[in-house]
Amino acid sequence: MGRLLVLLVLAAIGLQLYFALRVGLATVVAPESTAFQRSEIWRLAIGDQPRPWRQQWVPYGQISDHLKRAVMASEDARFTEHSGVEWEAIEKAWDRNAKAMEAAEKRAEADQPVGNVKIRGGSTITQQLAKNLWLSSERSYPRKAQELVLTKELETVLSKRRILEVYLNNVEWGEGVFGAEAAARRYFNKPASALTRAEAARLAVMLPRPKFFEQRPNSAYVQRQSARIAARMQQVTPP
Repeated sequence: MGRLLVLLVLAAIGLQLYFALRVGLATVVAPESTAFQRSEIWRLAIGDQPRPWRQQWVPYGQISDHLKRAVMASEDARFTEHSGVEWEAIEKAWDRNAKAMEAAEKRAEADQPVGNVKIRGGSTITQQLAKNLWLSSERSYPRKAQELVLTKELETVLSKRRILEVYLNNVEWGEGVFGAEAAARRYFNKPASALTRAEAARLAVMLPRPKFFEQRPNSAYVQRQSARIAARMQQVTPP
């Protein structure tokens, strides 16, 4: 039993050293793929209808400031101010999720349709990046704990500018569409550097559910949320 415990501790230390090395490399090396992307590549490869893969890394300066502002306004308005985790946002998300689950349980007890319960995480841009780069999409306390550790490492080692650069080059924007450059060309037939304010706001709307909104590009919800994000864009300043 003691030997097994020692092996488990050594394995945990080895895993953390591995992650620390990957975080360090991210300061100078553009991540070629993320854990989430690799799972998506496999899913698309074994699907009945293979889809093309779109992704092209571009430097921070070749991404429109409009998109940087729109994504921050939509996903993490205090990105440049916090140290990686917004505990208040997480607490609010937990409260909303608890209320949603309670309402679903009451509907189930009354034999009413439950539908899909939306779970919100309250994650910052850095947390999302940590999860997508190296972790699975499962919801568990150990995975969340590892996400928080990686988030602190990213915030300690990388600049805010680099974190946003890596995030915008790897985030999903549709089926097989990853990164700002691929998204700009897929939806607007132009490079990421040429995105307008309105176009950037529309892309930012997609981030929580990119595959869903890819099929509903002109819905009333997308138009309404785009206008709200555009109105908030000047309130944030990219790093």
